[in-house]
Amino acid sequence: MAEILNRKARHDYEILETLEAGLVLKGTEVKSVRQGQANLSDSYALAQGGELYVHHVHIAPYLQGNRYNTEPLRPRKLLLHKSQIRKLTAKAEEKGLALVPLKLYFVKGKAKVEIGLARGKRQYDRRQDIKKREQEREMRGKAKER
Repeated sequence: MAEILNRKARHDYEILETLEAGLVLKGTEVKSVRQGQANLSDSYALAQGGELYVHHVHIAPYLQGNRYNTEPLRPRKLLLHKSQIRKLTAKAEEKGLALVPLKLYFVKGKAKVEIGLARGKRQYDRRQDIKKREQEREMRGKAKER
């Protein structure tokens, strides 16, 4: 099974909370995602009319899809309970956070998206993360020598 990750999200954002949501896809989109032909970078989720939509998720047209293919960057609806949508949008608006798709995968044949409530990292935060990773790498290297 194909699992599409948004690697850029963990680099650019500090993920505070995650939630799994269903994703409404058309037939050829499902086949394309199963082949791993999707990209989550630069994507985000927004509430519109009491529903949550994910924007800028690029799902490439299915090669054998002909006229049934849809627009690659169209907004796609997320399936969540109304109470979950209200909580997420309230937190995002209140604290200036963003809703970012982290992962796209299948569970029992259903397309799922892992949504993260995220706060943007500043440049110095990223530098600190890099320093921390390098220190851990050095520690592992020294432990292996012993």
